[in-house]
Amino acid sequence: MAAMTTGNASRADVNRRRILDVALAELLRDPDASMDQIARAAGVVRRTVYGHFPSREALIGTLVDGAVEAVAAAHAAGREGVTDPAEAVARSTLAVWEVADRYRILVALAQRSVTVQGIRDRLAPVREACTEILARGLEQGVFASPLPPQALAYVHEQMLIALMEAVNDGLLAAREAGRSAAVTLLAAAGVPAARAGELVAKLSG
Repeated sequence: MAAMTTGNASRADVNRRRILDVALAELLRDPDASMDQIARAAGVVRRTVYGHFPSREALIGTLVDGAVEAVAAAHAAGREGVTDPAEAVARSTLAVWEVADRYRILVALAQRSVTVQGIRDRLAPVREACTEILARGLEQGVFASPLPPQALAYVHEQMLIALMEAVNDGLLAAREAGRSAAVTLLAAAGVPAARAGELVAKLSG
């Protein structure tokens, strides 16, 4: 009986993972994709999708959670072992963008389904890490800003979201967006534009 229960649980986990993977692909293709479309694409009946996710909003919320986890991991990997605050901002932004580019469309969807506060809450650990880097850079004179580090971290977060939306709207080429984002965030922290551009070019070249 235990083996059967475990088997059912494993099958349910596989189904859930497949639904999430297919849902992300479908939403990237068609941001208005319905639960019916997602069920058909995943090769399951609609009831199976609703068995895992009671609403489209719940499904999108779960996808956003996964995106935030991936962003947090990329941000940590990008800044790991880097002592220079400017380089830490550049490396972490480039690393985050590689992951975030896959989830760009979720930004627009999440703002409709999860609420801005929900996104903000999910990004709190990443924002805290950014705040630490910015505080160190401001103390060392690497950065210059009239804003305290906590507020500057919010500005950086909103700029990244805005840049993702700019790519979604065709205002910024996706292939250039990561480097542009890194330069923009460094400039917002008070790094001279020429220095920011040189640093990002060196790290991404």
